[in-house]
Amino acid sequence: MANNTPLNFALIGAAGYIAPRHMKAIKDTGNNLVAILDKFDSIGIIDSYFPEADFFAETERFDRHLDKLRRQGEKKIDYVSICSPNYLHDSHIRLALRNDAHAICEKPLVLNPWNLDSLGIIENETGKRIFNILQLRLHPSIMKLRQEIQSAPADKIFDVDLTYITSRGNWYHWSWKGDSSKSGGIATNIGIHFFDMLNWIFGSVKESTVHLSKPDKAAGMLILERARVRWFLSLDHETLPKAQKEAGQRTYRSIQIEGHEIEFSDGFSDLHSESYKEIIAGNGFGLNEARPSVETVYSIRNAEISPLSGDYHPFLKNNPLK
Repeated sequence: MANNTPLNFALIGAAGYIAPRHMKAIKDTGNNLVAILDKFDSIGIIDSYFPEADFFAETERFDRHLDKLRRQGEKKIDYVSICSPNYLHDSHIRLALRNDAHAICEKPLVLNPWNLDSLGIIENETGKRIFNILQLRLHPSIMKLRQEIQSAPADKIFDVDLTYITSRGNWYHWSWKGDSSKSGGIATNIGIHFFDMLNWIFGSVKESTVHLSKPDKAAGMLILERARVRWFLSLDHETLPKAQKEAGQRTYRSIQIEGHEIEFSDGFSDLHSESYKEIIAGNGFGLNEARPSVETVYSIRNAEISPLSGDYHPFLKNNPLK
């Protein structure tokens, strides 16, 4: 249900893939997007949602504008939505709270676990909240799966295979996403959604082993409280299964639990809007919920590579891993 009194939003990072979902969520919840920041200044998608929004290509002018709105009172920003590159999330969250607004930030919330501690201090100082978009937790199939796992015998340990291949062209490696110091690497940039989901369903990480870590692919084993997870992530088209290649597909996503495929391909279109509804109602996911996946991908990023012995993801046997 839309708010009776519309809230005012600002948006940082409007030109990327995920930003339109945030614009749609703001509109779906009956609120206003009044200011936008992006150094890229050709973003026609804005016209489909909030053509009257003020636009800034420079952070300094955007920050000044938010400060002016705060002092004027009438159009004070209530929330700042953050869709900027991963390494800038921390700074942009601070910008939001400094302007007396809550922050809604895409994953990963930050790249390093200790950044969460600093942000917690700023939350306490300002009285404003920091929310992370963890939309898979709101997916009906994932929610149902979590209930089933929680209803299983307490000593049951599940065997899980996670495989996610999303082919990317050469541009990816030349962008900020290809710079691990800015994106956190492949496990952070494309894997954190799934690691958060696994932590949420099967409990905290007890042990992590990394078998492969390259700019375009990574693999390892996670031992969680309720599961043993073999995981494989790739941006390399050549690692796609034969059937997907022959069908001309460029993406393959699979989660198998005890050999059974978990189907959740559908139902993604409105999850950001649902996330915004929960946040506005006071039920969003904050720093504590974001921490497990941030810690998981940080440990993967900094792990030593273990030899292929014992149990490991089957794709490490069947795919070119140069």
